[in-house]
Amino acid sequence: MRYYYFILLIVGCWLAGCLPSPHYQRQEAVPLNEWRYDFKPVYKFEITDTAAHYRPFFIVQHTEAYPFSNLWMWWYIKTPGDTIIKKERVEVKLAAPTGKWLGRGLGGLYEERVPIDLGDSISFKHKGIYEIAIEQNMRINPLPEILHVGVRVEKIR
Repeated sequence: MRYYYFILLIVGCWLAGCLPSPHYQRQEAVPLNEWRYDFKPVYKFEITDTAAHYRPFFIVQHTEAYPFSNLWMWWYIKTPGDTIIKKERVEVKLAAPTGKWLGRGLGGLYEERVPIDLGDSISFKHKGIYEIAIEQNMRINPLPEILHVGVRVEKIR
């Protein structure tokens, strides 16, 4: 029986090693699972390879009781050397028109990793520290049933 668990552990580690790791990923727990307007987590990451291409993602974990099929939010972006913060309004689809959640689910919890197209607002052409802050922009405050929010940046080539 121990041999079985050992083989399972080895196979699990091998599979995990095959998955691409992100350049950056961090998630923040939403206080009391209610995303208020004043909860604006900030994510800071460093870019050193400006020849590479990167893709930002928004990560959200919510319950099946989340009352909407989408999520509107503001992204605030500060690039190295800039004093001006760029602001983009972004919509994230969380459910299909049929009502089926698009994210991965386990029990009544769902996680969605959504590629974010910020147009010309962000290009990682300068070395240094980038900052992204996110703020919910729905019509209700607080926004219920949101557990975690985060940012992921993948190096795509």
